[in-house]
Amino acid sequence: MQDTITRLVDENRLLRDELASLRLRLDEVERLADMDTLTPLPNRRCFVREVERVVSQVARYGEAATVVFVDVDGLKAINDRHGHSAGDAALIHVANLLRREIRAGDLVARIGGDEFGLLLDHLDETKATAKAVALMSALQATPLELSGASLIIGLSMGVATVKADDTVDTLLARADGRMYAAKAAQRLTDRRSTDQRSER
Repeated sequence: MQDTITRLVDENRLLRDELASLRLRLDEVERLADMDTLTPLPNRRCFVREVERVVSQVARYGEAATVVFVDVDGLKAINDRHGHSAGDAALIHVANLLRREIRAGDLVARIGGDEFGLLLDHLDETKATAKAVALMSALQATPLELSGASLIIGLSMGVATVKADDTVDTLLARADGRMYAAKAAQRLTDRRSTDQRSER
């Protein structure tokens, strides 16, 4: 009888150890499911979940929060001119700068190929826009050193403050639309600058 009890206790301990090991592996799988595979940032899945949480908080408590969509300008040209590893290096460079320059309680995530998302808690649109400008300036002042060349990477940003009646979809669509409008305006400015230089 004592042997049977001892065996059952040992089997129970083994099962508990296996269960604990499985929980650790499951936690790691869940963590990896929220991480971008290239940059040291969370991915779109994690970003959208956090935006959902903040949209609910704003609707319930009226807190300020802003989403900023960030597009890396000229990534295709970097890939074409310097290779895809240079494009990857550019994305990692931008990711590291964004992560370094935002507050600890804010979120930066890679949400698409050349796009990042920022979730800035307790910032209204005016302050978030000022932060976006500061981020662009910081990136301009921190070129990517690549095989002896210094690449200055530009960003286009769309800023959208969470409104009480927003859904995740309406908020993200507004930030996305503003980002693409900024990108189009930048292309127009670049084209005008090129035209003016060629007329001289």
